[in-house]
Amino acid sequence: LRFVTQRITDMEILYEFISIGSIIRVAAVDPETGTEAIIQGPASVGQETLKRNAANKLFYILEKEKKSKAK
Repeated sequence: LRFVTQRITDMEILYEFISIGSIIRVAAVDPETGTEAIIQGPASVGQETLKRNAANKLFYILEKEKKSKAK
């Protein structure tokens, strides 16, 4: 279990890494909204790739929520 904090374009993202055998579960959380995105991937791809994929999913979820609130 490992926690990482990263700032991307003035947005802070918290990451949680949990190793399950050869799979890593990554949770990316926006601390301002509490929105969470979870991905799983092979440990062999590396932490940066997993972080990027989790962040992309988080951005997608945040955009989707923003569009649904605008309606």
